[in-house]
Amino acid sequence: MGLTVLKEKERDCLCPQCAGLCCRYVALPIETPETKDDYDDVRWYLAHEGFSVFVEDDEWYVNIASRCKYLNANNMCSIYEKRPKICRKYSDDNCDYHGGDYGYDLYFSCAEDLEEYMDKKFNKKKKKK
Repeated sequence: MGLTVLKEKERDCLCPQCAGLCCRYVALPIETPETKDDYDDVRWYLAHEGFSVFVEDDEWYVNIASRCKYLNANNMCSIYEKRPKICRKYSDDNCDYHGGDYGYDLYFSCAEDLEEYMDKKFNKKKKKK
């Protein structure tokens, strides 16, 4: 009976169908920028290849495209039984495989995008004064 349940769970799991999308980046929270200097620091992240910045639920994150070294040729975890806690907590209920809109409030893929946003944000403040 236990083997049947396991096989059903494996069939329901999206990991074997995926390209290991969740294992190809690291997203870390950063301080919310407030001043032009703060935004310039964020712009520095975006000057690097493989970096993007997003805002989700008013929280700012730097996203670094970097493939996990334990992702094997079949896009499966080669250390699954010993994977880190953050991986154990991850669920395929809302994983990257589903695609679609991530629900970001803001997303910046390059310094120019952020500069445009900064121009609008800080020009609005000047007009209000």
